[in-house]
Order: sequence, then C-alpha cells, then structure tokens
Amino acid sequence: MPSESNISDTEKNITVFEGSHPLLVNEPTSVERDILESLYYVKGKTTDLATVHDWYWAVAFTVRCRLMKNWIETLHHLTEKKGKIVGYLSAEFLIGPSLGNALINMGAYNEFEEATRKLGLDLRQLIDKEEEPGLGNGGLGRLAACFMDSLTTLRVPAIGYGIRYEYGLFDQHIRDGWQVEVTDKWLKYGNPWEIERPELTFSVKLGGHTESHTDKNGNYIVKWIPNVEVKGVAYDTVIPGFKSSTANILRLWKSEAIESFDFGAFNQGDYFKAVEEKISSENIGKVLYPNDEREQGKRLRLSQQYFFVSCSIQDALRMHEIRGLAIKDFPDSMAFQLNDTHPAIAVAELMRILVDEKGLAWNLAWEITTKTFSYTNHTLLPEALEKWPLRLFGSLLPRHLEIIFEINARFLAEVGMSHPNNEMLWRRLSIIDEEGARYVRMAHLACIGSHTVNGVSALHSELLKKEVMRDFYDLSPGKFTNITNGVTPRRWLRLYNPELSNLISEKIGDGWITKMEDELIALEKFADDTEFQMRWRDVRRNHKNAFVKYLSRKDLADLDPNSIFDIMVKRIHEYKRQHLNVLHIIHLYNQIKRDPGAFMVPRAFVFGGKAAPGYYMAKLIIRLIHGVGEVVNHDRDVDGRLKVVFYPDFSVKSSEWVYRAADLSEQISTAGKEASGTGNMKFALNGALCIGTLDGANIEIRESVGPENFFSFGLTVDDIRDLRQKGYQPYELYQNDPDIKEIIDRIQSGDFSRGDKSLFKPFVDSLLGYDPYFVLQDFRSYADCQQRVSTSFTDILSWTSMSILNVARSGKFSSDRSIREYCKRIWNVKTGR
Repeated sequence: MPSESNISDTEKNITVFEGSHPLLVNEPTSVERDILESLYYVKGKTTDLATVHDWYWAVAFTVRCRLMKNWIETLHHLTEKKGKIVGYLSAEFLIGPSLGNALINMGAYNEFEEATRKLGLDLRQLIDKEEEPGLGNGGLGRLAACFMDSLTTLRVPAIGYGIRYEYGLFDQHIRDGWQVEVTDKWLKYGNPWEIERPELTFSVKLGGHTESHTDKNGNYIVKWIPNVEVKGVAYDTVIPGFKSSTANILRLWKSEAIESFDFGAFNQGDYFKAVEEKISSENIGKVLYPNDEREQGKRLRLSQQYFFVSCSIQDALRMHEIRGLAIKDFPDSMAFQLNDTHPAIAVAELMRILVDEKGLAWNLAWEITTKTFSYTNHTLLPEALEKWPLRLFGSLLPRHLEIIFEINARFLAEVGMSHPNNEMLWRRLSIIDEEGARYVRMAHLACIGSHTVNGVSALHSELLKKEVMRDFYDLSPGKFTNITNGVTPRRWLRLYNPELSNLISEKIGDGWITKMEDELIALEKFADDTEFQMRWRDVRRNHKNAFVKYLSRKDLADLDPNSIFDIMVKRIHEYKRQHLNVLHIIHLYNQIKRDPGAFMVPRAFVFGGKAAPGYYMAKLIIRLIHGVGEVVNHDRDVDGRLKVVFYPDFSVKSSEWVYRAADLSEQISTAGKEASGTGNMKFALNGALCIGTLDGANIEIRESVGPENFFSFGLTVDDIRDLRQKGYQPYELYQNDPDIKEIIDRIQSGDFSRGDKSLFKPFVDSLLGYDPYFVLQDFRSYADCQQRVSTSFTDILSWTSMSILNVARSGKFSSDRSIREYCKRIWNVKTGR
C-alpha cells in the first residue's frame, strides 16, 4: 500500500464534483488525481484504508470514465437514421480481463503505469487482481470477443448480445490427478466495467399454450398464453477499439422475476413461496452451459437461449423505432449474426413478433427475417449441431413450435416443387427430424432463416458444402461462403507480448496493429538478419524464463528453459487428441528406459484445458497426463530430458504466459473435425512453430507461413474417408507396430496409475476397439514429425528464422481482416477505418 508521504499532498487536492466532470486527459498527474477521486467517491476509501482490490477498482473506474465520451457518442449514433448496426448474437463472450486491454486500446498504458507508480502501486499487480469474466468457455466465446474488438477498432457500430451469467463454466482444480469443478464466482467482488440499465428491461414468456381465432377481416390471429414470464435487465459493458473514436456495447441480459417478492405469501408464513418466483427466474442466468444430460438441464439451456435472443430482438426493434424507421426497413438498420446454433431460435422469435405483435403478413415478415439474419457454423461434429426433443420444445415454446412447423411446411413445399418425388431429400432438409424420437434441428432453422451461411476456415466451409449441409448447398449454393477466423493483435501480441511487439514496431512501425494483414509481412526481410535474430531470441528466452518462474511459484514444475517448450492448451476433447500427444511422450520415455544414455533433445510438455463435467473420457485423459507426469518427472533415468506439466484452469488471463513462451504449438486434431481453431493463430503470432494436421485453419496457416516452416503430419480428410470405407482395424496396428504395443502395454500395466491396471481400461479399449479419432493410425507419422522438430530445434539460426517468418506471414489471421470480410460480403456495412 502507498505510504502517507507518497500521497498526502495529492490527496488533499481531490475535487468535489458539483457539476459535470472536467475534461479527462491521459497525463500522469491528472490520472493520479482521478484515481484518488475514484477511490474516494466510488469505493468510499482513503489511501490508508484501501486494499489492493480497492485500488484496482479505483484504476478501473478511472479508465472507464475516460471511455465514456466515445461510448456516449456511439450511443447517440445508434439512434440516428443513417447506418446499419451489427447485432452479434452469441451465447459466449470470453472477453478476458478488461483493464490492460482498455489501456492498450486507449494508448494510455504508460501514463497509467507512471501514475500508479507515483501512488506507490504496481499497475501489473492491479491488472492481475482482475477476475476473468465467466462469460465463455472456449474458442467460440473468444472469437466473439475478438470480433467485438475489431468491430470497434474498425469503427463499425455494433452491439454484442448475450447472457450475464452469474457463475462461469467452472474453476478447474486438480486433485490426485483428476479434474474437480469448483464454482466460478467471478462476480463475487462486483464488476467495475458494467453499467446496469434497470430502465431497459423486456418481458420474456415461457411455457403455456396458444389460442387462435380468425378476426372480422379474415386474419388468423394467435395469442400465446404463457405459464411463466421473466424479466431481462440490460447490463452494458464498454468495448474500446484501438485508438478509435467508437466504443461499442456488450449488452448482457440478467434474468429476474417480474415480481420478486410475494408479500401475501410471506404474511401467511409461506416464506419459500414468497421468493419462489425470484429463485426460479434467476436460475436462467445462473450458470454458463448447465449440464444438459437430464431433461431439466436441457430445459434450462433452451430457456437460456430463448431468453437472451428474445431480449436482444426486442431491444433491436426498440432502437429501430427510436430511429423512426418503418418496420419493412429493419434489415437496412440491423444485421444480426448468429454465432453458431445457440441463438438460432432468433429466426422463429423475430417471426413471432412481426406476425403476432406487429401484425405483418407472413410473407413480408419472412422477407424481413431472412434479410436480417446470417449464420456462422462452427462445428462439423454431429452432436454439436443442436437439436431439441419436440415434446420439450413445444412445452417451453409452444408458439415458436407452431411457427417452425409453418416455416418448415412452406420450405418443404418449395423443395417439393423443384425436387418432386424425393422424399428422402425432404426428410434430410426438414427442420423436424422424424427419425425415431422427433427433434427440432436448430442448424436447419438457422440455415433456412438466414440469407448467408459461412464456415470459419476454407476446409470447414468445403466440408459444410460437401457433407454437413450438402443438401442445403445444392439447393442454394450462392448462400454459402467462407470467412476464415482471426484473432485480435491488440490483446494477443500488443498487450500480452509487449517486448516482441515493441521489437516488431521498432523495425516496421506500429501500423501493423490495425493493418496486420498488410504490414506485418514487412518483418519478413529481417528473418535472416543476425542482429535481429539475436534480439528475437533474447525476447523469447526471457519469456521462457519468466514462464519457468511463474510455474515454479505455483509449485507446478521446474522446467529447463533450454528445452523445447511443447505446448498444447485447448478444451479437452478426444477429437483434439491430447492423448496422441501423451502417447508420444510415453514413446520418448520408453526410448530412455531402453537406453538411458542415449541423446535426446530435452522437452517440456505443457497441457492446459478443461473437460466438460459430464465427459468422462476427457477427464480420463487429464488423469493420464498427470499419471505420466508423475512417473516421468521423477524418474532418474530421464534426468530432466522430459517434463510433463498440466497447467490448471487455463483461461484468457493465464494464457498470457503460455502463448509467448511456446516453441512448439500442438494443433493435432483429427482431419475434418476442427472447424478452424484460433489457438493456432495466437501461437503463430507470438513466434511458435506449429506441428499440426491438415485440419481447420492449419491448412491456411501452412500455406501462409510456408510448408517449410510448418511441421505437418497425418491423415487428410480424404485419407480418413478412404480408410473408413476399407474398414479401420486399430488392433492390427497394436499387433504390428512394436512401439505402439509397448506404449499401450505400459499404460495397461498400471505404471501410470500407481499399479491400478483397470483405471485406464476404458481409454485403452476405445483405442484398440474402434479408435474413432484415428489416434493409432496417425501415431507413426506424428512421432516421425516430432523427430524432425527435435532436429530442427538444434539449428538455432534456422529455428529463429522460421519463428520470425511465422509472425511475419500471420497477417491474414487478424480478426480485423475477418470483420472487413463480414462487413463487405455479408452485412453490407461500411467500415470507418
């Protein structure tokens, strides 16, 4: 805490505001004064009483105040008649901590660092104090956050719409090698970045039934009589752009009861009933992705999706009316992007409002709806293409089911005219899955109700057209396009790797921060410059040393910074194939055990990521990682040549240490399973080389950086298709490949499970029985490729050149480029930069 001598003179000069705030400037003395005023007026503390958390709030509020001018100007712009607003509908926004990011985008990091130093504070410590918002899980939510950053930087008016979850997915703890889920109480100390809008609320109906009649003019009228109504309250967070006059809105909806307290029930002594409605209503926004294995979980999840979509559409229509525009012009004032299938119910909700509440004819309402929505598909996994049991859907959203039936009937009638006597095609295209138990297929609804459907990498988009949505593509090929994902360079390089960022800017200027796709390539000419290479290595060595100390402080491991930092951080899933990585580690361990004196390039394997609470096999993979690490890290024969670390509770906040320290990025998913991936882009942008399959955006990264600067291996999509047709027999690989047999036998022996031979039996049975993700088939190619990695790493000059080229040629993978393409090809919106 700052001493009295540090701040007493400044503290005496605190301004007591009686009118409007004076002009805020980013000059250290003014910043210092404003931090003290925020501490006094916002937290009600003086310096002698303030905790580190109080100081964090004071600094955060001081930053937020400086963003208000741009934000309010943007709010005014949203009410003007001219211009289209982008509404980004997403169940996740993994925005990460806001303080450091805001300071970078404001161009005020140095001034705040000096001001806090004068107050006896450490800005870095305050930044680290911020809780990460529990608003997302993985790539889907992080992409949404990158896109909001780019929309603002490019001065495109936009609102991100989602849910204000009270609790995040979960905090990941590790106990005895197993993942344990702990409640993510990210709001326990409040959130200085959000502004509650209690006057901005909307009613959302659930359950009940519908009643219909024909009015005197012959119009068919439907009235929805719900069982329950809840209230959505807006909470706004400012999204600053890099040196941009625009400040966009992340508008999250909190679910509340229409009437939170039943005074009559309370007076009668029924204290639970007095607050029952409040508890039930608030459950909708309690947790990100409730477990939906049981029907209650499915019902809650569908309620969440409809809740935020309904509030968002009602809000957009409210703004449209404020702008004084006719309802038929709604597509000209709002472009809604569906970020995967979670918000797909928006198609039926807009139709309900337009037909039932606005009184529009069906055909006009449908024209407005299809011109308003576009849909991004993010998955090729059938289980991730959401579908809801018809009975559950109808009990929760009876009117929407009727509307979906009508959309489906009209759509299939059109298909029948162009493709008569093709019942199998009709069944495949139908929104209603008639096979067995009937389901509502949300991807079908999104595709039919949108004017454009895009994939998120070139391969993914092709597979959508050829496989997942082939029938829809055959009907409307012009509807489908590709926009490859990207990441924001502001957070992932400028904020999280300032040393490398400064080195780059010193050589090519800082224009790359907003025009990465055009200007970063200028770095290419320094790839073989001896002096530049040396400075590049110095930066990377310092980050590796810092990561070693960081892990040591957390008692996770003691790594050798001279080893290859081989890092794999992502959601734990079988298709992402963390277990292929583990099998290779065991393979290297077996080599050492056979010949302890043999030379081996030292490696530090770092894993991170969460398994879904109900996904046993993913949790077993985490247990295997820990079991292997427990043995390898303590075996004297290994002598430090191999280290295995699991980095728990991986997040946007903790990723800072990882991306900038990595030598090798593991992107080894089964070909045809990863839609894009963005971790591969973050690693490349920070100078790590990639070992990867030809899957997702890996293909485009390889094309951009050059095949010679990318370690590729494994089956292609076509190879896998052929192998499936021939009949894949993984057990034969076990029998015929002595290395694979030795690896599997060691796992079965109990070496990595403290003698328990049954612990990993489900894992082994899956690999030997059917190996759905072709781990054993790809093992030999992977192991050989890893040997090439080790050989390349020993050539320091060549490796450094490859690292520089990976950064220089990563310009395409900026989210700014992605957003420019969305604006031009999908939303028909002009960028301001």
